[in-house]
Amino acid sequence: MKLRFPIDQIRELSKRYIDELGSRDRKLTDAITNSVFPSYKRKGYLTKAEFLTVCAWKTPRSRPRCESNDEEFIKEISRLVKKTASERLRVEAWTLLSGVKWPTASVFLHFAYPGKYPIMDFRALWSVNVPKPSQYSFELWEKYTKFCRSLAEEAAVSMRMLDQALWKYSQLHK
Repeated sequence: MKLRFPIDQIRELSKRYIDELGSRDRKLTDAITNSVFPSYKRKGYLTKAEFLTVCAWKTPRSRPRCESNDEEFIKEISRLVKKTASERLRVEAWTLLSGVKWPTASVFLHFAYPGKYPIMDFRALWSVNVPKPSQYSFELWEKYTKFCRSLAEEAAVSMRMLDQALWKYSQLHK
């Protein structure tokens, strides 16, 4: 993995991401950061409505599949993720829910554990010279997570800022 742009552009790209965010995405981002994940931290689980808010932010086309999940199953998965020390279980457990694949699973971790996990999607991967995989895997997720942690530390930026920059760079140049 190798960043496609100079590391000193991360802050500028992140700012541009924020400045150019549409009203729908801004509203959902605010709900996720100010309501959904603070609630998850307090209670230790997500409600179905909270789960659907996150899914709407990341994967609006999967709404019917996401809505088909049972509220108790969502609560149990989110409780399990909160309690486990296993990195693999922490990310893969989310994929047991209908409509949740690796990119969406990474969103739950990104917001639930600020600073610890990147969002892994095709745009961000492209920005670090990784082609869109035909299938995501734990090995790819783990390698990408370690790379992003190191990159965020080297650049002295938050994981959120790095994620925004990776996404924005891909949107502008791919």
